[in-house]
Amino acid sequence: MLCAFRGWNDAGEAASTAVSFLAGALGAERFARLDGEDFYDFQANRPTIRLGDDDRREIDWPTVEIFEARAPRAHRDLVLVQGVEPSMRWRSFSAGVVDLAEALGVQLVVSLGSLLGDVPHTRPVAMTGHASDAALLERLGLPSTRYEGPTGIVGVLHATCAQAGIPAASVWAAVPHYVAAASNPKAALALLRKVEGLIGVSVDVSELESATADYERQVGLAVQSDADIQAFVERLEQAADSEEVGGEDDVTSGDVLAREFQRFLRQRGPESR
Repeated sequence: MLCAFRGWNDAGEAASTAVSFLAGALGAERFARLDGEDFYDFQANRPTIRLGDDDRREIDWPTVEIFEARAPRAHRDLVLVQGVEPSMRWRSFSAGVVDLAEALGVQLVVSLGSLLGDVPHTRPVAMTGHASDAALLERLGLPSTRYEGPTGIVGVLHATCAQAGIPAASVWAAVPHYVAAASNPKAALALLRKVEGLIGVSVDVSELESATADYERQVGLAVQSDADIQAFVERLEQAADSEEVGGEDDVTSGDVLAREFQRFLRQRGPESR
């Protein structure tokens, strides 16, 4: 079972993009949908109106959808869980997902997340992970996160799976915080590559690779247009190369530059996106 949720756990939409791309590549079919009435605050996650057949107005409610997919040469089928992070009743929601996993005979639950970090867009995507046991963590081949603090539904679901005795792994990609508003296909590609190795699935990712090249080119052009932002990115590159963590002054100045960077991208209009 592979899970990703849009919202707090999904910086740059990297996690949700990775699962959506995999679902499309494998021709996944939806077999279940949550009733959002129990789990969403519709003022925080508002439903949307669209015009359907015969111009009828239809309402799409925030929800979580569950898909099944058969992966070529994989040992087992895949269950894909994706949607908007629930607003409430996280323990009940996580217990329901675990019940479904047990009913389907799921042998491994993998959750994906992406977070904002002081990382440059020019370097390989920094990734961390954690797992329910040491052997699974070794299979991940990632440094274990030492994070303590607020968590999202991904953290709660991971803990619920571990408590239920279902092997669980969580993989996270870092997204440059100075370009957080843009979708990040580079981080999505990195997450998908890690998932492929973990669950033995391989799909054609040439579309994501092309989107990654476009992303790096567009962000690079925007960075070069401002000397302050370029200098800041160079400091991040130096820190990444030496594996040093910047001080608080760097973080503060980075937040200021991030706001300016986002303003610059908005001014460039749809072409920049």
